[in-house]
Amino acid sequence: MYASVRDDLRVTLDEIRDAGLYKPERVIATPQSASVAVTAGAAPGDVLNFCANNYLGLADHPDVVAAAKDALDRWGYGMASVRFICGTQEIHKELEQRLSAFLGQEDTILYSSCFDANGGVFETLLGPEDAVISDALNHASIIDGIRLSKARRHRYANRDMADLEKQLQETQDARRRLIVTDGVFSMDGYVAPLREICDLADRYDAMVMVDDSHAVGFVGPGGRGTPELHGVMDRVDIITGTLGKALGGASGGYVAARAEIVELLRQRSRPYLFSNSLAPVIAAASLKVLDLLESAGDLRDKLAANTKLFRTKMTDAGFEILPGDHAIAPVMIGDAAAAGRMAELLLERGVYVIGFSYPVVPMGQARIRVQLSAAHSTEDVEHAVAAFADARRALDGGRDASAPTGKMAG
Repeated sequence: MYASVRDDLRVTLDEIRDAGLYKPERVIATPQSASVAVTAGAAPGDVLNFCANNYLGLADHPDVVAAAKDALDRWGYGMASVRFICGTQEIHKELEQRLSAFLGQEDTILYSSCFDANGGVFETLLGPEDAVISDALNHASIIDGIRLSKARRHRYANRDMADLEKQLQETQDARRRLIVTDGVFSMDGYVAPLREICDLADRYDAMVMVDDSHAVGFVGPGGRGTPELHGVMDRVDIITGTLGKALGGASGGYVAARAEIVELLRQRSRPYLFSNSLAPVIAAASLKVLDLLESAGDLRDKLAANTKLFRTKMTDAGFEILPGDHAIAPVMIGDAAAAGRMAELLLERGVYVIGFSYPVVPMGQARIRVQLSAAHSTEDVEHAVAAFADARRALDGGRDASAPTGKMAG
């Protein structure tokens, strides 16, 4: 049987390659950092890393690494169990309490990933008599989580408050209504208008859920994310997020919410009930990250400065970058094959980025999503801009595409 299936799969894979949509995985030979060594496809030596979600540069922070090492000795490697059987340690409860206090929520529940967190919310809270109203550009984990529930599904155009109100008007017969949005949309760097969303939720008696994975740690005056940025921390009912981006960059996710919501998730949420506990080493390292965030104002300032510098210089150089001031800076290319080739040329010039194409982004809107970090120096950012300009000339046939442009800065 598999012989025929294999042939079909090979045809599909060839079609993906021919369309320029194939996504190779580069292998990194060093810890995650502002500069990394890749094992193939680049000039000798390290390259500048402009595609990790390492917003504050904490993935290899010595204090975080030390906390993880200490946790291995004290708490062991893994739990080999789910939470309600024998998978809950003191360190899990401590992290949940610290996240609740940091995010201004009543309680928090940990998951193996934010994908699991989003997968466990909707079917637990919503039934056929309820409605979920989702932003059209929400993350795939939200989309998949909604599909698992029996709730009526409605979408509103990205950040379009008139369309959201229309959906709220059309669902007034529902028992419960949940508006769900990304805090920051990961492919665009756009920030959700949470104050307006909360105003509509109050007017139409709906709950609000925010996936703030690309904001917690560095967005808002205290790094508490988009609810803090918009002054609505007390008006958001559910916050989901990850420990795998600004908060250390490992893995793990959470739901921070009203106390009754978290209590019900502990009883009914399938990804929580049937998945192993978060590794204690990750919990310990995440607690250290929360300690560091209390004095991370300089890191957030540096990230903002790097972001402004890159966006300004790239715009001045004639590149199209989606507007905004988030550290996600999408450089629009359009053609998928051209985006992939541009990423290859940049790697040859000492800049590690990835081309994003369909189905990750809409067809014809391929881009290189540059992600700035507080760990980047000013020279790193300026080198990246120069490399983009040189790669563009090479892509346009202006000179030998294989020629390097000089030693990498930083």
